[in-house]
Amino acid sequence: MDTYAKQSFIRRIAEENRSDPEGTRVVWSAHAVIELVAEELTRQEIEEALEACDVIEDYPTLHRPLPDCLVLGYLDDDHPVHVVVAIDTDQDRILIVTVYQPSEQEWEDDWRTRKT
Repeated sequence: MDTYAKQSFIRRIAEENRSDPEGTRVVWSAHAVIELVAEELTRQEIEEALEACDVIEDYPTLHRPLPDCLVLGYLDDDHPVHVVVAIDTDQDRILIVTVYQPSEQEWEDDWRTRKT
C-alpha cells in the first residue's frame, strides 16, 4: 500500500468511525491511551484530526505485523498532533499506536520535517 492509499484509508476509517455506535473502526493501544491522557487530549479530538491527516513518514513493514506510518493532523485550535497509525486492511480498521504533540525542538515549523 503506497503512502497516498494509507492516508486515504486512515481518513476514511476515522470518518466512518464517527457513525459507528461502538466506535470499533479505530482501535487504541494501551500505550496510546496513556499518551493521550499525558497530553491532555481526547479520543474524539484525535479521531477528528485523523479525518484530514497527512502521512509524513511511512515506516517499512520489516519486523512489523501491520504497515504503519506517522501522520500529522490538527486539533480544533490549530495545534499540530502526530499519530502513529497501523493499517489493518483485513479488519477494515486502524490501530492508534501512539499520539503526541510535536515539539519545536525536534520538528521544523511545518511539523512534517524532523530537525537534524
